[in-house]
Amino acid sequence: MAGLAESGANPDVELLYDINGLAKDAPHWFDRVMEFVGEYGLLFAIVLLVLWCWWSVRRRGGEGAASNVAALTWAPLAAGVAVLVNVPIRGFVERPRPFKTHDGLEVLVQGKEDFSFVSDHATLCMALAVALFVANRKFGLVAIVLAVFGGFIRVYMGVHYPTDVIGGFALGTAVALLLSPVAMALLTPLTRAIERSPRVGWLVSARGRDDAAGGDAVIPGARKESAGAGERDLAA
Repeated sequence: MAGLAESGANPDVELLYDINGLAKDAPHWFDRVMEFVGEYGLLFAIVLLVLWCWWSVRRRGGEGAASNVAALTWAPLAAGVAVLVNVPIRGFVERPRPFKTHDGLEVLVQGKEDFSFVSDHATLCMALAVALFVANRKFGLVAIVLAVFGGFIRVYMGVHYPTDVIGGFALGTAVALLLSPVAMALLTPLTRAIERSPRVGWLVSARGRDDAAGGDAVIPGARKESAGAGERDLAA
């Protein structure tokens, strides 16, 4: 991989120069905005989407609340696992950052001395986005679009090759999808137990507040029909 990066006559390097060349032609203030968005902004936005989805799920409540919250809990865990998996990959490939082997790049972020393949940012964002997509199609689709844009910005900033980003997307997606069944099997009983707790049950479902407001008597042991059962977001 490192040898491929050192060659200036391959699509990976050519695309790097094409995308990074946009940073050279852009105004200074625009590059600073892209730097902030690429380093922090898009990741923060995806995390907010996960929290927004959790808030909507717990407010809706219903029989599927525990499994929905379990799927959402898997999102940050999947991101963490994916980054940990990337540690030995980076150490094995040992691909230098593009600005160390190629001249004339506009590097927007200094101090990147670690290896380039696979991109931690791309891995983290895509793992979050795909796991969110498993839980909720609409929120997840927005998150995936943001993650793809974030990968573009990493190349724009001159800190990654396009294949670093593509590798990160593949790694994040693989971890989020392949480990999802195991995660759901472990997390769903936990979220159901939390849902039954009188103290922290609100983390999973706000049904207690809604039942009190409605004033309807509930027969112990009876199952209450969920109005939105046909529109559940959980895809797992």
